[in-house]
Amino acid sequence: MRAAVMRDWQLRVDDLPDPTPGPGQVLTKVLACGICGSDLHMLRHGEESRRLTDELLADAAPDPMGVKMFEPQADTVMGHEFCCEVVELGPGCSNLQVGDVIVSLPVAFDTEGLHAVGYSNRYNGGYAELMVLNELTGIKVPAGLPAEMAALTEPLAVGVHAVAKSRIAGGDSAIVLGAGPVGLACVAELRMRGIGPIVVADFSAKRRDLAEQLGADVVVDPRDTPAIEAWRKIDG
Repeated sequence: MRAAVMRDWQLRVDDLPDPTPGPGQVLTKVLACGICGSDLHMLRHGEESRRLTDELLADAAPDPMGVKMFEPQADTVMGHEFCCEVVELGPGCSNLQVGDVIVSLPVAFDTEGLHAVGYSNRYNGGYAELMVLNELTGIKVPAGLPAEMAALTEPLAVGVHAVAKSRIAGGDSAIVLGAGPVGLACVAELRMRGIGPIVVADFSAKRRDLAEQLGADVVVDPRDTPAIEAWRKIDG
């Protein structure tokens, strides 16, 4: 298969062996995959970040339940915002069928432990033609939903989780700093929960427009108006 491979902190397009699904796993064909800011940071700052992480964990006891770290000198295929079509079932699979279109939690588990899909030497992400995923973590995509939209499930889930963790409740107002994909997901979830007024700050006029379309009550350019100032004007 063809893949965008990170090797020694450099990105290149290369041929890799097709992956094979194990027990409880499915082989999928990638239909769409988003580019996460974390992937860009990994390319630009990953080497420094990994060095600091290794220093911090040098004296720590091994965590058998922890996520397995990738080795930078080996091949890593990023991409954890994906939508795929099932093309082959591994032994023991019964809930999914060949032809099902799915999204998935970006994690994989096997006898060696837990792996972060897209940040693993064993389980490649969506910047490849094929992926192996655990059947248990797969979620069927409703018929008719475009793959490009379904691939937004993961960043949307991040925004939904952020709002849930905030413990915001009816009668509260909200400020969202940044209207990138996750910020916009927060706006949508806040509006779904009936939270308001919602103030969104972003430097990009296009992103501010998108925030308004998703339910923001006030959008500001922080170069002109601090978000807290806009919030005080409408919330008293």
